[in-house]
Amino acid sequence: MTETLWYTRCPVPTASGLAHSLGWLGETAAASGLEFGVLQDAGPELAAHHFLHDLSGLVREGGNVPALAARAQGSPTRLIGLTWIDEAQAILVGPDSEVAGPSQLAGLRLGVPAWAQDQARSFPRAMALHGFASALKLGGLTLADAFVTEVPVERNPQVRNDSDGARRSVTWGVEELLRGDVDAVYVKGARAQEVAREHGLRVAVDLDATESKRSRVNNGTPRPITVHADLLESRPEVVIGFLAQSLRAADWAAGDLDGVREVLQRETLSGPLGVAAAYGADFHRGLHPSLSEERLELLGIQKQFLYAHGFLAADFDLESWVAREPLERALELVAAERVPA
Repeated sequence: MTETLWYTRCPVPTASGLAHSLGWLGETAAASGLEFGVLQDAGPELAAHHFLHDLSGLVREGGNVPALAARAQGSPTRLIGLTWIDEAQAILVGPDSEVAGPSQLAGLRLGVPAWAQDQARSFPRAMALHGFASALKLGGLTLADAFVTEVPVERNPQVRNDSDGARRSVTWGVEELLRGDVDAVYVKGARAQEVAREHGLRVAVDLDATESKRSRVNNGTPRPITVHADLLESRPEVVIGFLAQSLRAADWAAGDLDGVREVLQRETLSGPLGVAAAYGADFHRGLHPSLSEERLELLGIQKQFLYAHGFLAADFDLESWVAREPLERALELVAAERVPA
């Protein structure tokens, strides 16, 4: 029997992250007679569960590469929600580079992080590879038209459980780009914006400027909310309560941009300019999770890309992963609260 509601997330804009910062997730756990724990605050013996998702009682909102990889390896999880927040995805080149568009990426050395110890932890490689593939496609090209050049992945030893990469002290491949070992790197997020400014790097392709969401599908777009099946089966009211608090936090966020940005500065270890540049002025109005057909289709695109490039141990049916009832119940609860007495 689950005695603790465990929560893990990545340092990016999420309604559940805001609900945690506001203390609401802990209240939900307490109301159900459970302890509340956050993997980021737990010891290293629990850190791997962020990627493996095999801890009973765990709810996770984070990058889709580890979530999909864990499911493909047989972890007993269910998909209970998806969010979509654009977060400044771009291809950067050096200060003196003349590359100014996707078609000019042909023949370049693209800095792609090396494989990590397993598929789930290789999310930096997956992010860069899909980012470059999307940028090249805008220019009528494929990965075969450029040279994938591996760069080492050096992670900050003080930071655990970060499958979105937003807390890195240095963006992957930037040092190699500055040394001239590669010609372009993929970046995303608040800290990446600051790194680009600090080193005078140029944006060759702004993926967020593309109209099609298909061109922006990556590790964080869309971002899944997953739950261990044991928690959903034994304590469904806790899962519903978790989602309800996330929906309430999304409602709060829609009316308090400054408050949301303050939380994100702490989460991403970035300054106000980095947060504003990465997430713009309207992202706080779209934090509500859903299981819409569009978001599931976009996640399916990501799943197939990961499978085709060796990031998943096996393919699986996406629809069989989805558990719709918890979010439907949570939406009903929150909608009833909005009705005037």
